[in-house]
Amino acid sequence: MVDNLLLFLSLVKEVNIILRAPVFSEGLGVHEAALLKEKAILVSFIYPAQNPDLLDKLAQRRATVLAMDQVPRVTIAQGYDALSSMANIAGYKAVVLAANNFGRFFTGQITAAGKVPPAKILVIGGGVAGLAAAGAAKSMGAIVRGFDTRPPALEQFKSLGAEPLEVDIAEGGEGVGGYAKEMSKEFIEAEMALFAKQCKEVDILISTALIPGKRAPILITKSMVESMKDGSVIVDLAAEAGGNVETTHPGELHIHKGVVHIGYTDLPSRMATQATSLYSNNILKLLKAISPGKEYFYFEPKDDFDYGTIDHVIRGTMVMKEGKNLFPAPLPKTLPPPPPAKQKSVQELEAEKIASVSPFKKTMTSSGVYTTGLTTVLGLGLISPNAAFTQMVTTFGLAGIVGYHTVWGVTPALHSPLMSVTNAISGLTAVGGLVLMGGSYLPSSVPQTLALLAAFVSSVNIA
Repeated sequence: MVDNLLLFLSLVKEVNIILRAPVFSEGLGVHEAALLKEKAILVSFIYPAQNPDLLDKLAQRRATVLAMDQVPRVTIAQGYDALSSMANIAGYKAVVLAANNFGRFFTGQITAAGKVPPAKILVIGGGVAGLAAAGAAKSMGAIVRGFDTRPPALEQFKSLGAEPLEVDIAEGGEGVGGYAKEMSKEFIEAEMALFAKQCKEVDILISTALIPGKRAPILITKSMVESMKDGSVIVDLAAEAGGNVETTHPGELHIHKGVVHIGYTDLPSRMATQATSLYSNNILKLLKAISPGKEYFYFEPKDDFDYGTIDHVIRGTMVMKEGKNLFPAPLPKTLPPPPPAKQKSVQELEAEKIASVSPFKKTMTSSGVYTTGLTTVLGLGLISPNAAFTQMVTTFGLAGIVGYHTVWGVTPALHSPLMSVTNAISGLTAVGGLVLMGGSYLPSSVPQTLALLAAFVSSVNIA
């Protein structure tokens, strides 16, 4: 033990880059920040808003600090986003722990011994952890429901096969940096009523709602917990920030009125091999990206930068430079790109098209069509040389009308040039066959037989 402490002490005083957060050393009796080499570079989770004392200790050693928890959530930094990597692990592990403490299968089964209903799971929060939990639970056969204040997160829940839950109040929940913002009083009351109803129905509740720099909001009250069925499980992934559940004990597993509470704050550490692999990749990719030099490591922060650039990543991640506190980072001079416009469905486009036509214009168009049709029929009757000509023209007109309605009765998404033509021809041959079949029960001639066959084949194609 003593040899290990001496080795650690010698290494800390010599290395230039340290990839671990300094803590108080019981063996040495001092804080590890005091042992850092002057002007050393520290890369770790720091949480500067919650740890001002640690920043003061690092400033005394004139350290340069890159906080992995401050990496901006932009497209270019996805490979360095250690928070997302750890949240992904936490969401998956939450489902594993819930399954371990739940007394039934996740998937529904019908066996000779009886019927087993599928487990119902509610996931609150559609961030990385919540989506990972929803995906894992769905793959295990559970009925998954997801809630989030942000519409894009609800779409993500839906894409995973979960049922998105919404309240009737139209209010967006998008905040800064991809997080959710605090909602209005009316919205909170509506969502609390939704949670109260869901707690009586679900078997497992996984909560992930966090607001950066603040205590986690209380979303599940004591009365809601006590309304849950005996044997239900709650996994509070926000336990590190106080928890979303009123009865959560951070860092502990306990049972309250028959409901198992899992409030562990170290879920990524409970999958140490996977967490180490992802976290090491995040750090390595960050260090390679921010240093332009190949021979030696260096980088230069800029206070003037565009959104989503490597300068944005460097300035957002750096919270201290040679002892000077740089937290918080300034906002980028350009705004993030707007989200892509949602494609409208065929039904929405049709509704807009119908709404754009005024009642007067619609009435005048119908009147004009009918007037033209009647005028044409009267004109043909006046100039027709004999009754056979009038019959053929009438047959042709009726066939055209049937063919038109046959084509336009098909869903537009299924239209194709070939289908349109075949439907039109089928309409013509069906009406023509009906006219030429005669009035008897059975065909009495070859033309009537062919007419019957044509009408039958055409009706099969139209149907």
